[in-house]
Amino acid sequence: MKGRVAVLGAGSWGTVLAAVLADNGHDVTLWARREEQAQEIDQAHTNRKYLPDVKLPENLRATSSLSEALKGKKAVLFVVPSHSMREIAREARRWIEADALVIHAAKGFEIDSLKRMSEVLAEELGASHAERITVLSGPSHAEEVIRRCPTTVVVASQSAQAAEQAQMLFMNSYFRVYTNPDVIGVEVGGALKNIIALSAGLVDGLGFGDNAKAALLTRGLAEIARLGHAMGAEPITFVGLAGVGDLVVTCTSSHSRNWRAGHMISQGKRLDEVLATMGMVVEGVRTTKAAYVLKERYQVEMPIAEQLYAVLFADKDPEQAVKELMGRGRTQELEEIIGGW
Repeated sequence: MKGRVAVLGAGSWGTVLAAVLADNGHDVTLWARREEQAQEIDQAHTNRKYLPDVKLPENLRATSSLSEALKGKKAVLFVVPSHSMREIAREARRWIEADALVIHAAKGFEIDSLKRMSEVLAEELGASHAERITVLSGPSHAEEVIRRCPTTVVVASQSAQAAEQAQMLFMNSYFRVYTNPDVIGVEVGGALKNIIALSAGLVDGLGFGDNAKAALLTRGLAEIARLGHAMGAEPITFVGLAGVGDLVVTCTSSHSRNWRAGHMISQGKRLDEVLATMGMVVEGVRTTKAAYVLKERYQVEMPIAEQLYAVLFADKDPEQAVKELMGRGRTQELEEIIGGW
């Protein structure tokens, strides 16, 4: 299936996904906010700010005009930060074809409404798209995908046909795509793992070792699954690519912005300093705010998210946060699943 595809968002992940689609022979137009960035991608086939020393496919075109990017496209991929999703969707909807496949690859919640990205898109794009919106997630660093390293991801939609269309668009010899009907689980897993990745950066920066890291990932996955299930997700999703897969890759690699941000905070830098230094969106920061409210709304325990919130937004000492996590009252590991004796 070869098609005409628009990719909205020319950061590292948007550019790389556009390159995957171009590798697959699709007619791809990448939309960038800045005209100079669009010209660089279109003419020099580079995006040096986000992907230094990378040559992009010559058949990948770019523009700073939304109407030009979207005109006549049969698939539209949104790869913009969660806080920009509603604005971009609202602006783009007038040019999106009524029968176009809509996919997003953003990992986060809308901070004011606490809505998932598929919910935001459904509200802005209308009923004709709502049931066919598809989410792409999973363990996938842009820096490795662009080098065509073997990568596996998942696409989820309420519509099996939409999920399979997205699967066919992206799948190739180095980019393997699975389908999943659990949109809530895939979106929640992709968003919340960034909280644990920030915490992993803190743990590594403080020199707490592998035992602590393993505990963090394991109990972090329990928190993700606990909230996800309360929100309507299928628990099995969290042992898949959008759950444990994405959690492992984001918590163990210096490619991860969230891990790097946590590591910098462990070295005594303030959050505003870290974000200014990185110059890119760190989704886990906003997601920590969202999770702090969601855990109250759904009445679930999320002690890791709670302590990270205090570190990021109340200047709590990270070592003290870890001490409080270790000093919590006794409990059973699988109490929520199998009950007590």
